[in-house]
Amino acid sequence: MVIENAKIYGEDKIFRDGSLYIREDRFSEEKEEGPVIDAHGCYAIPGLIDLHFHGCMGYDFSDGTIEAIERIAEYEASMGITGMAPATMTLPEKKLEQILSTGAEYRKKEASGCFSKGKADLLGINMEGPFISKVKKGAQDPRHIIPCNIELGRRFLEVSEGLVKFLGIAPEENPNFLDFIKEMKDRVCISLAHTNADYDTAMAAIQAGARHAVHLYNAMPIFTHRDPGVVGAVADSPHVCAEMICDGIHIHPSVVRATFRMLGPERIIFISDSMRAAGMPDGRYTLGGQDVDVKGKRAVLASDGALAGSASNLMDCLKTAVRQMGIPLETAIACATRNPAKSLGVYDMRGSISPGKKADLVLLDPELSVKLVIKDGAII
Repeated sequence: MVIENAKIYGEDKIFRDGSLYIREDRFSEEKEEGPVIDAHGCYAIPGLIDLHFHGCMGYDFSDGTIEAIERIAEYEASMGITGMAPATMTLPEKKLEQILSTGAEYRKKEASGCFSKGKADLLGINMEGPFISKVKKGAQDPRHIIPCNIELGRRFLEVSEGLVKFLGIAPEENPNFLDFIKEMKDRVCISLAHTNADYDTAMAAIQAGARHAVHLYNAMPIFTHRDPGVVGAVADSPHVCAEMICDGIHIHPSVVRATFRMLGPERIIFISDSMRAAGMPDGRYTLGGQDVDVKGKRAVLASDGALAGSASNLMDCLKTAVRQMGIPLETAIACATRNPAKSLGVYDMRGSISPGKKADLVLLDPELSVKLVIKDGAII
């Protein structure tokens, strides 16, 4: 396949006019025969990777079914999100184990070619609970929040067959958090999630080995000049990456811009945090067993009005960041492609348009609307 006249997003985060070549399911540096696509006026970018979202199209990863994951993967790919690491909710231990086991089963079926083409690849699982804070629970069910448990953490990793890539904790709620982090950090990325930790506690967790922050600003202490909390600790730790939900609801555009100046673009990972209402009409849905009312982009718990994830997919968030928040397109693309790929440890095969990498590609028109998605070298 040949894609001509495209504005191609390079490894150096610069667009250049040119042609792209695809051989089978990989980008190639040699001119290829086959179908020719005229991409005049379009941006050619890598397929996006969402490493924190819950669901879409009426399905949730925590439904714990093969069908749910398959339907989610179809929708994500259609929106230009070609890789995914869905998030679990805070649920009973046995239910979480069943969800993780189903994820592992799906991944094996995916690898063996059991599913039709054109679906986002399951690259991992992001465990948002259950080791979190009731004070900053957000839309998580407080009945199932428990302290850090090394044995249970190991079991989660085993049941998922290594698919769990992020494991969230609220260090202030767990007296043994340092032991937990030191024991688990070489097996999984420990993230600060739904936490009310102050600066010193967050820094202790980071120094022990935590290196990721779940949806920065949301479900954590307010960042102030005398009490910087988790945000301040993350800012002071150059090796820690931070998720941000740029849907126009969760974080004010001024704060998004300020965070880029504070952390730099290499450490920020755009996520959607979408729930099952993404791609669906307004109405009442569920998240983690709780009712959620959705109107437009806003999703809130019916019980208390707390934000309950988003109804936007990652491509919509990228577009919002660029067109409404003033983030340069080249920077926003990196935050939704190369940065999550590096955080998931898959940048050798994904996250950029480079010879030998998987040919997952999106063509965007000048208004940043999706014109064409190519997954594994084939148009979907």
